[in-house]
Amino acid sequence: MSVLLLQLAGPLQSWGSASRHTRRSTESAPTKSGVIGLLAAAQGRPRTMQISDLAALRFGVRVDQPGTRVRDFQAAHHQESEKAMPITVRFYLADAVFLAAVEGERTLIEDLHSAVRAPHFLPFLGRRACPPARRLDVGVRHETGLEAALREHPWLASGWYRRRTAFTTPMQLPLLLESAPGDPPGEIVADQPLSFDPRHRRYGHRSVRTETVPRPEAGARPTPKIPAHDPMPPLEDG
Repeated sequence: MSVLLLQLAGPLQSWGSASRHTRRSTESAPTKSGVIGLLAAAQGRPRTMQISDLAALRFGVRVDQPGTRVRDFQAAHHQESEKAMPITVRFYLADAVFLAAVEGERTLIEDLHSAVRAPHFLPFLGRRACPPARRLDVGVRHETGLEAALREHPWLASGWYRRRTAFTTPMQLPLLLESAPGDPPGEIVADQPLSFDPRHRRYGHRSVRTETVPRPEAGARPTPKIPAHDPMPPLEDG
């Protein structure tokens, strides 16, 4: 089996699994349905296309920087009648960073890796208004299990978060793993994507177990290269 690792980081993320009417909530970590939707979009799949191969992937996520839950109120008007629509309450995670992973057969994982590196549709973190702030691709691990890949990858938290929490951040990181056959029963969540067809979206149930893992050594943050620039020539007399 192979594992595709994804870095999910941005100013805002929203991973809803139980939105109703005018209240759009978010989970505290990325959902499988949301990440599978991101991968399907990267491959350019229409919403009506079959996703059974992607849904069969085993999913896991590590919480590297939990972020802060924020609330937003949105109002809209009907374009034709100019009638005011009900106010919608939407929840987001601000400044969160996650390491997500999917495990499956090598060929499919490599196809998804290529799609993430050159996506057909713009990826977003749960909602279209939430673009990623870092590159999604952090590599593929072959002959490695889902849990091992999530345990071993360097800590992805932002530099400012590391400094601010240098003496308070726990040495353990939360890990949410989709239960494999033979695992003890976990929490049942309605987050197994079956169809993204907008006429009839369908989700099944899956089992998730939660544990903590030792925080790996933090990965080095690359220093951006600033090109040389002389601002004076445009201001000089010809």
